[in-house]
Amino acid sequence: MQQKLGVRPWVMLALGLLAQTATSTLISTPAFLIPVLHARQGVPLATAGLLASTTTIGMVVALVAWGALADKLGERWVLASGLALAALASAGAAVSTSSFAVFAAFLVVGGIAAASSSPASGRLVIGWFPKNRRGLAMGIRQMSQPLGVAIAALVIPPLAEGPGIAAALIASLVFCGVLSIACAFILRDPARAPQVAVTGQPDNPYVGNATLLRIHLVSVLLVVPQFTISTFGLIWLISEEKLSPTVAGIVIGISQLVGALGRIGVGVWSDRMGSRMRPLRLVALAAVASMLVLGAVGLIQTPIAAAVLVIAATISVADNGLAFGAVAEIAGPRWSGRALGAQNTGQWIGASAVGPLAGLLIGVIGYPLTFVAAAACALVAVPLIPRAGDREHGTPSLPLTASESR
Repeated sequence: MQQKLGVRPWVMLALGLLAQTATSTLISTPAFLIPVLHARQGVPLATAGLLASTTTIGMVVALVAWGALADKLGERWVLASGLALAALASAGAAVSTSSFAVFAAFLVVGGIAAASSSPASGRLVIGWFPKNRRGLAMGIRQMSQPLGVAIAALVIPPLAEGPGIAAALIASLVFCGVLSIACAFILRDPARAPQVAVTGQPDNPYVGNATLLRIHLVSVLLVVPQFTISTFGLIWLISEEKLSPTVAGIVIGISQLVGALGRIGVGVWSDRMGSRMRPLRLVALAAVASMLVLGAVGLIQTPIAAAVLVIAATISVADNGLAFGAVAEIAGPRWSGRALGAQNTGQWIGASAVGPLAGLLIGVIGYPLTFVAAAACALVAVPLIPRAGDREHGTPSLPLTASESR
């Protein structure tokens, strides 16, 4: 029999979702500046892709550190302070657009600040929700990344082409600033229960078991299709499929919104299956198939290109919540912040490499074969996915408190 959840867990989830969405919008902003940088300023795709990776580079630097802070200090102040710093970095970037180096440096700082939201909001889900509701809750929380990309896709291109690049950064300044204040005044950390000892099992979940490391590696490989689409999908639709920038932005926005809903669906699916690994395996296989189809479609200019991209983008983001939830459950309450930080560090290392490397590949072999290369990365991930039951339930997690069960 499921315990009834009160209103508070859902309020905390909503704040975590919005906080992560705000930082995801900032992280995604440089990628949607590529059309302006490439078409108007003549910046090569490889260089523009490198700029698009600045925020992800910042994320890589800081994720584990923010996770350790969340483990020790709690989620509220990590989120509030990180969002405040992200707002300040956005302001700095907005006034530095005339200097490529300074502009890029502020974007790196923005990525460092944005890293705070991922482990902290993940801990909120694990702390406020019981195991049999975490797939749903984590799926909702994982909507943040595609929602952030969708907001960036819809807002950044018209702002950059109209008022200018500075205006595009002011959008993140406002979004992150408002959420920083909301987290400081409304957010509450979940109750912390003492770690329950498990006979013969070390406190460190990485000792004596490779399950977490395998999930980390799988997620790095599966991030390649996701960021190939989110970074170069817009410019592909514009330059190869001849869509207008506005229509192309709408297509990318729709793909991310559909992907966000898909994360909820696979989260509920995993709750019902009692496993995160079996759905993850099927999602990975679907990612392989969808990227191969996208590569085939890229060989010809066709009206269905936008629809195929929406499908591929939806599938490519569906794995994140499954892997993220599994990592948090396996790591347990004392290690979940660090483990989630490590999880996202690997993903953002992969994402940081996708921008310049995929940009280089597109210049050499074209979009279709680059999509096929992304499919190959997903294929390599499939046999690495742990079998269901390989320490999937992990170390003991926080129980529901009396206030949560009311």
